Amino acid sequence: MPRLHPFTAHIPGLLNKEGIQYDVVGVGNALVDMIAMVDDSFLGANDMVKGSMALIETERAVHLTSAVGQSTRTSGGSGANTLAGVASLGGDVAFIGKVADDELGREFASDMKTIGVDFRSGGPDASIPTGRCIIAVTPDAQRTMNTFLGISTLLSFDDLDSSVISSGAILYLEGYLFDRDEAKEAFRKAAALAHAHGRVVSLTLSDSFCVDRHRDDFRALVRDDIDLLFANEDELLSLYETADFDEAIALLRHDCHIAAVTRSEKGSVIVTRDDVHAVPAHPVAQVVDTTGAGDLFAAGFLRGLTQGKPLTDCARIGAIAAAEVISHVGPRPLVPLAGLLPADLR
Repeated sequence: MPRLHPFTAHIPGLLNKEGIQYDVVGVGNALVDMIAMVDDSFLGANDMVKGSMALIETERAVHLTSAVGQSTRTSGGSGANTLAGVASLGGDVAFIGKVADDELGREFASDMKTIGVDFRSGGPDASIPTGRCIIAVTPDAQRTMNTFLGISTLLSFDDLDSSVISSGAILYLEGYLFDRDEAKEAFRKAAALAHAHGRVVSLTLSDSFCVDRHRDDFRALVRDDIDLLFANEDELLSLYETADFDEAIALLRHDCHIAAVTRSEKGSVIVTRDDVHAVPAHPVAQVVDTTGAGDLFAAGFLRGLTQGKPLTDCARIGAIAAAEVISHVGPRPLVPLAGLLPADLR
């Protein structure tokens, strides 16, 4: 049975342990990742901004799929990657995302089941295909993402299984899904449902460009509905429209009970209303591909939280998971993450 962190010092009233079936239930885009190694000239030739995430339509998705040539294909999406990481750490997880009844949709569902994730898809629409993310990785390990959301973006509250959400110790919401009004409504309703059952609601901001598009709505969601926030430094600065990291942290402490802010090689900063703790990054011999680093950090943090570990230890587990995933191509761990943890974190 999953154990909730003693939240009394941070999130009063969220200690209900009855009816918990999953450590974490995630809601996000269900995409198939297509990862290709390219050089910088490829980005220029295809009008890509290095390190960005661009939303693309069907025609460009077809063009880029052909242009990148050979690629590694796997089930993906930011939230799905996080849930895969929690499962690799030994957690019981479920993921809710929307795929079509097509080849990529079936591939996604099969892949998630294989890695131990209970996948629940919303209702399909035969006219809209499964989404995919074309990830161009340059020699400096930066990833440039071109995302065709397909049917995944049409997720609504009606697609969410209420019994699954209410039986997860932590609900994890993926910010990339936040582009449509129906998804925003689904997030708020899902958060209310989770809170009604005494669960913890967490959110990842996902991308600074996403924050730029929906800053006011994200600010309201964080302030009113979120107990635990994940963000990287750029996303946090965008959220509060400042170039001063310390100012952003000060503002964040008023809005959220707990936050984990990643800063690449600088490690992470764990923020509560009372304290701020810096946790160093875990060493890695060579950074190959930063795809999934933030997703896997969140996975480690969430897993530690459901095991009742101190917040700084949760961040240490997140750092270990992130270090593993940036040491190779692809956003998912290549080895069981639980086996990488030192004795004091198991």
